[in-house]
Amino acid sequence: MCAIAGILFKNGKRGKLKMTTGKALTEMLDATLHRGPDSAGWALYREPLADAWRLRFFVGAGEKGGEDIRLIHSQLEGAGARIVQGGTEGCTYGLLVRYPGDPLSLTRAVERICKPVSMGRSLDIIKDVGQPRGLADRYGIADFDGTHGIAHIRLATESGVHPDTSHPFWASGFADVATVHNGQITNYWIMRRRLERRGMTFQTENDTELVAVYLAYRMSQGVSLEAALGLSVEDLDGTFSYLVATRDAIGYAKDPLAAKPLVVYEDDELIAVSSEEVGLNRLFPGQSLETSEPPPGTFGLWKRAC
Repeated sequence: MCAIAGILFKNGKRGKLKMTTGKALTEMLDATLHRGPDSAGWALYREPLADAWRLRFFVGAGEKGGEDIRLIHSQLEGAGARIVQGGTEGCTYGLLVRYPGDPLSLTRAVERICKPVSMGRSLDIIKDVGQPRGLADRYGIADFDGTHGIAHIRLATESGVHPDTSHPFWASGFADVATVHNGQITNYWIMRRRLERRGMTFQTENDTELVAVYLAYRMSQGVSLEAALGLSVEDLDGTFSYLVATRDAIGYAKDPLAAKPLVVYEDDELIAVSSEEVGLNRLFPGQSLETSEPPPGTFGLWKRAC
């Protein structure tokens, strides 16, 4: 089944919500744990860096991890990037780098040997095998108090349970674009081949990555994110509800059958989205919330005011 969650603070800061952004996303995932106990992940958006990029890679354990980190450093420096700082968290290695070019050229220079999990001025993706509370403790997710984020728990159906098959997925080479998804894209291979012929690359065979790459391609052609969401409803076959996040927005799309649930809560300060209402109830315990479910075949976008 899987479950998705998202939260965006309209003015960039939380007000009456009595938990951090990372804690809020984790609580929504935990409330819907029955939908996906295999793995969990978060796409977290901080204030954008002016002169550096955030990168994250999967690395091995022990000596293998050290070898992976040396290779990552070598590839980045060979591509002309300057490493500002780096550190290991769980099965990942996160860095801040300075690079004079665009993120697509940097990604293409390193991805054949060491594939990034995420890249952006704002975006940092954390994902691993396990359940949300345990992983949140391991990776310090509750300390994240940024502007917005999306999250996911997975019930593995068509691929193994590994960190790299967990959600969210980043659109390889395109800064700050990430997706989470509940459902199945049934024309995955047709759409993937079309995008590959247009120069897009994929790191996995997960259909959620296709959503991210599709949207990034549309935007690279000058299409707005909101228009790209609408086109995705027409172009992607299957049953799906998905969320996409960029450095200043969260969007959603649902297929025309609307077999996969999506529930929205909105007030003056925030937008919160969950696969089930019980996820939203975790944010405001004991309160009666006025929620809505977007109709079949619809899409929408919420942006930060500043």
